[in-house]
Parts: sequence; C-alpha cells; structure tokens
Amino acid sequence: MIASINPYSGEKTKEYAPISTKEISEKIIIADKAFLLWKKTSFEERKKLMLNLADELLSHKEEHSKLITLEMGKLFIESSLEIEKCARMCKYYAENAEKFLADEIMETEAEKSYISYEPIGVVLSIMPWNFPYWQVLRFAVPALMAGNVCLLKHASNVPQCALMIEELFIAAGFPPTVFQTLLIDASEVESIIANPIVKAVTITGSEKAGSHVASVAGKHIKKSVLELGGSDPFIVFDNANIKVAVTNAVKSRLGNDGQSCIAAKRFIVSEKVIDEFTQQLKEKFQQLKKGNPFDKETQIGVMAREDLAIELEKQMNKSIALGAKLICGGKRDKAFFEPTILTNVKPGMPAFDEELFGPVAPIIPFSTEEEAIELANNSSFGLGGSIWIGDKLMGIKIAKQIESGSVYINTLMKSDQRLPFGGTKKSGFGRELGRHGIHEFVNVKSVMVN
Repeated sequence: MIASINPYSGEKTKEYAPISTKEISEKIIIADKAFLLWKKTSFEERKKLMLNLADELLSHKEEHSKLITLEMGKLFIESSLEIEKCARMCKYYAENAEKFLADEIMETEAEKSYISYEPIGVVLSIMPWNFPYWQVLRFAVPALMAGNVCLLKHASNVPQCALMIEELFIAAGFPPTVFQTLLIDASEVESIIANPIVKAVTITGSEKAGSHVASVAGKHIKKSVLELGGSDPFIVFDNANIKVAVTNAVKSRLGNDGQSCIAAKRFIVSEKVIDEFTQQLKEKFQQLKKGNPFDKETQIGVMAREDLAIELEKQMNKSIALGAKLICGGKRDKAFFEPTILTNVKPGMPAFDEELFGPVAPIIPFSTEEEAIELANNSSFGLGGSIWIGDKLMGIKIAKQIESGSVYINTLMKSDQRLPFGGTKKSGFGRELGRHGIHEFVNVKSVMVN
C-alpha cells in the first residue's frame, strides 16, 4: 500500500493500492494516443491552457499548500511560496515556449538551412517529496509546452499531491491523458522505462536512484536527465558582510527544514571571521521557534519522515566521533531535528563528504583563496554554491573555478525559471528550466533545402 502520513502528528491520513501492471500498460498506451493529438496543438492553444493552470494554482493556493504541509511537513508559509513559484513558471513558459522552440535559420551553402525542435513523445518523470509540486511542474510545464506528454511516478509519501496535480491539469482544461499520475511501486519503474512507447525519463532524487535509472535508460538507448544530490559550498570571505551572510546562511540551510538539494551544506569560512560567523549563526539558530508547521509562528518544523531524521542523526554522530565539535542543537525527537552546528569538520567525515539532508550546518575554516576553492571542489557533488565576498569582481573570478552547475555571488542560491538548473559530477546531468530546460526533451532536427 502507498500511505500518506502526516510527519508532524504521525497520523496516516490516506492509503492507496498501487495500480496493477495491466493498468500501467493501459495508461502508457493512452498516453501514446494522446501524444498524437497533443503534438499537433498550436502554441497559442498550449499557452491558453498553461495560463489557466497558473490561475488554478493561485485560486486554490490554500488547498494545495495545506496538502503539501500535511503530507511532507514543510511550513505552511513555505508551501504557499512553492505554489506561487509554480504559477510564475507556468506563466513564464506560456509566454516564452514558442520563442524558445522557433526554427533557427543557419547560414550554409544551401538555399535554406534551419534547425527545428520537435516533441519526442511520452516522457516518464520520477519525482521526490521535498518540493512535491515544484519538482513535478518544473519538468511537466516545459515538456507539455514542447508538445510532449507526461507520466509521473511521484515519491511514495506524497500520493495525495501526485493525484491532485493530475486533477489540476484537468481543471485547467488540458486533455485528461496528457499528464497522468502512476501510483506504483518503485519496482515497476524499470519496465516502464523499457516500454518502447516511453521515449525518455527524468529523475530528481538520490545518487543511487539516479544511477539506476540512467543505467536502465542507457540499456534501452533512451534520453535521461538526472537532478541528484548536492553538498553546496557556502564560502564566506573575510571582507564579506557577515550579518548578511549569516542571515542568508540561515535561510539556505534551514529552508524546507534543510531538505533541499541546493541548500548550503558546507559552510567554508575564512579563519579571520569564523568565530564571528559561528557565533551569529548559533544565535540565529537558537532563536527559532519550533512547532506545528501549520502554525504561522513556527519557524522550524519537522522533517518529512522519521527515518530521514534518524539517518541524519547517524551522520552527525559519526562526524562527532571522528572529531567534529557540536556547537548547538544535535537532539532529535521522532521526525523533529534541532537546528545544529558542527565545527572542526574535515574531509573524511560524513558532515563533509556526504549530503546532509536536514538542518545541520558544518563549518570548515580556510586561510587562503586557493584553499577555499580546493575545499569547495573537494566533493563528489557539483550542484550549486554561493560566494559571500566584498569584492564582486574577485567573486566572479572565483565562481569560474567552482565545479558546479550554479554559483551565486552575495545572493541566496535558488532555482529560477529563467535560468538553467542542474549539476555536474554526481549531482547529475542535463538541465531543467530556462531555454535550456525546454530543449532537453525535443528532437533537434537539422533541415537543409536546395
């Protein structure tokens, strides 16, 4: 069974039986038939429906926000911001998809040469629970605007969100089979990817899950996009505005209770200001009010599942056993994990080497610019990062040396529908969002005329 459990109360709110293998096959066939019609729709038709989708999100924002908080526990205010962000993205692609996918004229010796961007068909998406609407829609919106159709295998702890998103598309006027949710066990994924009707797959998830999905897709010669984990460096130089850096460090580490792939996870701080930074961060962490995520006054809630909090606790304890120092926090109560700071963190500890998917902030000192860059790049991940520095030109120079898909200078690292999003190394490959994102699931066709 696929259960929906409120992580704050522990109450099981809904339970669903996975659909059968026969039902999966039927849905895939239906999706294929839907594609034959959907790919022929005009950009104007798709634009109208996508703007309807944005309106549906905003007009029922409270309902969608409550469902997110109920199923995965994030603060209600953060759930509301997630819905608003989804609506902005819908409007962005509604207004820009036609331009992004317009034929490109190329100069050759032929009478006419151009590149066209054509939809490829049915695309499977495997999505996580941490941003249950945003992660799905940032794939589905550009994919649908490009003329593809979508199948969703959502995380098993957010089945109500998965079904609600399907209903959302129908309410906006989309044909009911261009976006379908599959309530299935993970064991069914491999056979879906292997189905000849399914042309590509995208996954946002763990390194292990991404590696498996990519290997199956590769076996069947199918396109895959992987958005996996991160251990983003948050580099603070001695000439940075420490107060601003600390304020953003709190937002970056504790937003969504630390459960974000692009959260700051390694705080690499100049030894000249590390004591000041650590003290200010500790004060901020200890001032936060914990409680029910639906309470407007709550500033730190619960993690999405108790097993996730237990795993984070193990990583923290192992790091402490290896020499890390606990500055504050460190206590767990079921799915609640106190905002925690660790110092004396070094390579070889889980707090440095692994992704800490929760509210733990490891602080690492550096003495030179070269050491800061070396520490930042000393990771198997390469998703994002931020640099806090008084000299912006120097920040730009350093950004070029950071091995990641994004680097933000003196501003909070976040995804933006206007910019491509994705990683390097074991953070995955391919891009979502922006012009580059809509080009991931199209056939780039060269045409020459004489």
